[in-house]
Amino acid sequence: MPTISDTVTTADGTCPVILAVPDGQGPWPGVILYPDAGGTRATFVDMAARLADLGYAVLVPDVYYRSGDWAPFDMETVFSDKAERQRLFSMIGSVTPDAMAADARAFFDFLAGRPEVTGEAFGTTGYCMGGRTSLTVAGRVPERVAAAMSFHGGGLATDDPGSPHLLADQITAAVYVGGAHDDASFTPAQSDALDKALTAAGVDHTIEWYPAAHGFAVPDNAPYDEAAAARHWDAMRDFFAAHLPR
Repeated sequence: MPTISDTVTTADGTCPVILAVPDGQGPWPGVILYPDAGGTRATFVDMAARLADLGYAVLVPDVYYRSGDWAPFDMETVFSDKAERQRLFSMIGSVTPDAMAADARAFFDFLAGRPEVTGEAFGTTGYCMGGRTSLTVAGRVPERVAAAMSFHGGGLATDDPGSPHLLADQITAAVYVGGAHDDASFTPAQSDALDKALTAAGVDHTIEWYPAAHGFAVPDNAPYDEAAAARHWDAMRDFFAAHLPR
């Protein structure tokens, strides 16, 4: 799949992005793929290319661009190395709901202006922190999101005032959530709270559980699970085919 390196001008600066597009003649529906807490790296470029192969123009943003030219994390040691863990959580804290929404508007405008992309409403998907971003954007920029997915996303229904489930009555997109087994960041109780909020708001949604640990869908994560990852690709294929206009 062809990949294009570019930048998107946001309210806070210039965000590097990768755009992966299918082979052949477009245009195609656009999808934003939000990375996990480790940020944009080679594995997410590969995942964007795989999603593009299903018939989508896929944008992967550097959600940590506000941190400047940041050094990549080693996903095998980042959580056991105290200094690196502190750096990671500091960067995670910079991606606030306000930042997610403002950046998303710029990303959607970028996609809408690309000749490879069709339409004005898009898909979002994400992993871990990116799963939370995907649902937050669906609630805060609802007119631009037709389908929103989250895989082993954390913080989807909490006491935090920025919790995505509090945005349920603003969401017009169809929503899919793939939760991980025994995941402290998305528990059965939180799933129930999210389900109740989305149901009360009349949101078309699906919440499913995968018998795998947090991080199951991302190849360079230690808990990567090949069978669960394959199932998640099938879910993306079917969900976006059903909900993204062509």
